[in-house]
Amino acid sequence: MNDTPADTPEARLRAAMPDLTRAERQLAAHMLGNYPVAVLGSVASVARGAGVSGPTVVRLVQKLGYSGYPEFQAQLREEVGEKLASPIAKREKWAGAGARDHVLDAFAAKVVENVTATLGQIDHAGFDAVTALLADRERRIAMLGGRLTHPVAEYFATTLRVTRGEVSLWSNLPNSWPPALLDMRPGDVLVAFDIRRYEASVLHIVEMARAQGAEVVLITDRWVSPAAAHAQHILPCHIEAPSAWDSITALVMLVEALLAGVQNRSWDETADRLRRMEALYARAQLFRRAR
Repeated sequence: MNDTPADTPEARLRAAMPDLTRAERQLAAHMLGNYPVAVLGSVASVARGAGVSGPTVVRLVQKLGYSGYPEFQAQLREEVGEKLASPIAKREKWAGAGARDHVLDAFAAKVVENVTATLGQIDHAGFDAVTALLADRERRIAMLGGRLTHPVAEYFATTLRVTRGEVSLWSNLPNSWPPALLDMRPGDVLVAFDIRRYEASVLHIVEMARAQGAEVVLITDRWVSPAAAHAQHILPCHIEAPSAWDSITALVMLVEALLAGVQNRSWDETADRLRRMEALYARAQLFRRAR
């Protein structure tokens, strides 16, 4: 599964890895392990960080199809700029493209395109591996979202909790993380959401959860959050929209598809839980009865 866009410095590095020399592989591994920070410096600083020579850096970027290190860095900076675009920059990008259609139609068309592109980027094997983890009742599940994705994580936790037990939603307040991590066991699952502009707090908690032995599922955007360095399962979504804000529609679609996948894996247990849940709802008189 390729979780990166087709033509970025990161994608080219990953694709070229099997054909590189030992020194070049060492350099590429350093770049990818500290991406993109490791490749924003000079040739000398990158070579020093990777423990290789300056000419090795130049040879590698030329093997990747760049005329030299300046062109490589220029594309990298463009990629980083796309990842970290502010709401104002996003709005200006779409405003400059003109507005021939009504905003409702233009937005809806882009959202449909995002969902289609997301489905084309996630392979079935990777999706099935995640549903298998989430359906495994021997594993406890934790959900973590960022500033704008916390509601998606909350929705996922709320609905998955009906299907199976041992599902928790972690607060996005950093002082609540150490107690949560303290009880995390090897094999537990952390589902983390992180889309641009990527949050350092999410990166830190994912890294610590991985160190605790957790299986990490990262739901991110098509540029891929830095937290991917610590995730075993990466599900990228397309989120761009003609707005100052990115769209979370593709993330919600993916979450709902994962819920359906988990239910399909364990329908007998899920049906039993749903029947018992409905009985409790009736006793608590939470919903109005149809007349």
